[in-house]
Amino acid sequence: MTKAETGKKPPAAGTVSAESLASSVRRVARKGPAPVHLWDPPFCGDLDIRIARDGTWFYLGTPIGRPELVRLFASILKREGSEYFLVTPVEKVRIRVDDTPFVAVDFEVRGAGRQQVLAFVTNLGDAAEAGPDHPLRFERNPTTGEPAPYAMIRSGLEALIDRKSFLRLAELGVHEERDDGRWFGLWSGGVFFPAIPSREVEI
Repeated sequence: MTKAETGKKPPAAGTVSAESLASSVRRVARKGPAPVHLWDPPFCGDLDIRIARDGTWFYLGTPIGRPELVRLFASILKREGSEYFLVTPVEKVRIRVDDTPFVAVDFEVRGAGRQQVLAFVTNLGDAAEAGPDHPLRFERNPTTGEPAPYAMIRSGLEALIDRKSFLRLAELGVHEERDDGRWFGLWSGGVFFPAIPSREVEI
């Protein structure tokens, strides 16, 4: 990423920049996400990278225009508590994430009923099948009151399920009795994921 590509002046020499980080990643790059869980480098500070709620990555306030660079950074993304970091074997920098680092832009359905499997794909090409290791969760949108759906993609990193996919998912929803009442939700991978109390959707 050059100054011309971002339109902003890069950080001063001697600090961690997106350029130096990308160079480090390329030296250890491999197919698929890097083994960040095996890396424990020292914390090097904050890097002005932000992931917006729609999945757009910004560097120094400007969208990163190279999809391959975004995918490269996403491959070294790590979550610790409520914070997100880009990690290499020798560097660890904190970035900002407005909501989740990924957006689920599509999904496929296999099977039906309790044998149903929902396979999601993200804006960056990551894929995950919802189930015990990749749960779905639903939070209330504070503005609309509607459920905001999320899918676990990998290593604690979630994707916000986009609206068109959510509308399709709603058509697959069923009602199930649970210890805490009757819920409308989704089956995937042998697990029922409750979305909203049935009384709020039944007419």
